[in-house]
Amino acid sequence: MREILISTESGSDLPDSLVQKYQVHVAPMHIIMNGESLDDGCFPIDRVFDYFDETGRIPTTSAVNEGEYIDFFHKLQADHPGCVIYHFAYSAAASSTYDHAKLALEDEGFQDIYLIDTKSVSGGCTAYISEAYKLIQERRNSVSDYQALADELQAIADHIECQFIPATLAYLRAGGRVSNASYIAANILNLKPLIEIDQDGRLIATKKYRGSMRRIVDKFYRDFLDRYDCKKDTLYLMYGKGLSQEVLDRMMEIALENGFRDTQYVMTGCTISCHGGKGAMGIAAVTK
Repeated sequence: MREILISTESGSDLPDSLVQKYQVHVAPMHIIMNGESLDDGCFPIDRVFDYFDETGRIPTTSAVNEGEYIDFFHKLQADHPGCVIYHFAYSAAASSTYDHAKLALEDEGFQDIYLIDTKSVSGGCTAYISEAYKLIQERRNSVSDYQALADELQAIADHIECQFIPATLAYLRAGGRVSNASYIAANILNLKPLIEIDQDGRLIATKKYRGSMRRIVDKFYRDFLDRYDCKKDTLYLMYGKGLSQEVLDRMMEIALENGFRDTQYVMTGCTISCHGGKGAMGIAAVTK
């Protein structure tokens, strides 16, 4: 049978353990600070936070461009002759990454590369790729129609749910996504917005929680698990660096209390952290 490869971008925040387990090939997105473009995932995330503390500005994020995708796919095909590639892209509604990959495939005339819009970000992408890996493993020795398998993989998008809560609005304000008045009011009332990934892959603020992360973690997780009929295989516990160990432990306890057989922590990388800042909390799951 032909070798099947999985690829994605760094914004999927796939933990290193899963990158190794699934043998995923990762194309880096970019973080721009002081006019310098850095490959996402190739430097400590603390540099993002330090930059914000020092300048009051958030770094700029940049998608993988068309030329980088052309080089990326050519190398994969050269290293794995005759392979089939399924590329799981960061939400097309949240980044130009998907469009750049599509242009690369069309302009270069690549064959046997199938582009999947995950319609998600960060931990949602991790949940998606994990589910896709299971399906590919089931079909690996029997598949003959690779486009049909791509269609099945794309359909997983309808079964991924992902939400997160920033610990602070400072980064959103610095990026122009929150007004000064809203920032001040939220600070006074200790309000935190819930950011959901809708079915089109857009990030939208839908409601607010009040209090510290320690105080709201139970309600946040309960609201999510009551709303969605999740598969009980794995619950993906998203977090930004700086979230307290107490809250991290409680996230896992809630998952186990609700019958999940496994959990997977997913730390948000530089791309999401440029907007959500330190200490964010989130959740992602595969629905039935």
